[in-house]
Amino acid sequence: MTSINLRPWREERNERLQKRFQIHLAIAAAIAAGVVFTSISFLDLMTSRQEARNAYLNQELVRLDAKLKEITDLKVKRERLLERLNAIQQLQGNRPLIVRTFDEMSRVAPDGVHYTSLTKAGEVAKLDGLAATNEDVSALMRNLNDSEWFGEPTLSKVSLQGELRAFNLTVPLEKPEAYGGAK
Repeated sequence: MTSINLRPWREERNERLQKRFQIHLAIAAAIAAGVVFTSISFLDLMTSRQEARNAYLNQELVRLDAKLKEITDLKVKRERLLERLNAIQQLQGNRPLIVRTFDEMSRVAPDGVHYTSLTKAGEVAKLDGLAATNEDVSALMRNLNDSEWFGEPTLSKVSLQGELRAFNLTVPLEKPEAYGGAK
């Protein structure tokens, strides 16, 4: 005879499937939570590393800015020192020229002429003096013009002062070729 199974097998199967589904769902949820936790931890780690790098770069930028300012200050000091050095060298280099110019002024002055004042403005000298005659003033101007240390003089004024002639003239100062001039 045939046997009839009256057990509720469908409900048992459904319960088994339901339990298996719940277990799989719990495992999937645990795995998803683990992945999310791991991802968040990894992103936090990467963020903190990047923030540490940014902080280091900012510190280095501040340090480099300080060095750059120091370099700029040193360059300014260097330029000032070079300007002072050039001025000193120019004065030292012109010292023999000044002496030579005064020597040449005394050489070109004919007898009967003496200087009362000498002023220099740039590359022009203004001479004031006294001469015995007008011819002495003319001779002085010729001698100045013939000298390689002076350009063509310009007479401003000649006036009579007692028996002497007071004169004012300007003369350009020139540097001879031997001293680096262009004459």
